[in-house]
Amino acid sequence: MDARELRERTLEFGLRIVRLCQYLQRRPVAEVLGKQLLRCGTSVGANYRAASLAKSPADFVSKIKICEEEADESIYWLELLIRSGEIDAERVKTLQTEATELRNIMSASAKTARNNLK
Repeated sequence: MDARELRERTLEFGLRIVRLCQYLQRRPVAEVLGKQLLRCGTSVGANYRAASLAKSPADFVSKIKICEEEADESIYWLELLIRSGEIDAERVKTLQTEATELRNIMSASAKTARNNLK
């Protein structure tokens, strides 16, 4: 996967998060958890774009690690939404898979970039 494809993939992930948050019921718990998910889920793509404009290899690693953290946090909020009963697990199964894959891609990218710094 090249940088252009990953950029599109992170954008699509953010859009899917937006749509999920629009779907959530307007109850206090769902609103709080949804806002957290919305922030981190859309942040993956925004930070990936920032990484593509990094000023140095070290800056790239730093920004890619943020993408990894935000994808991991998305997994957490999705799990909390499921366990709290705010959303059905089947409804977000593919979204959880995508968040996990993005986290793993960012982790591998950071590792490769760090090794290239040596």
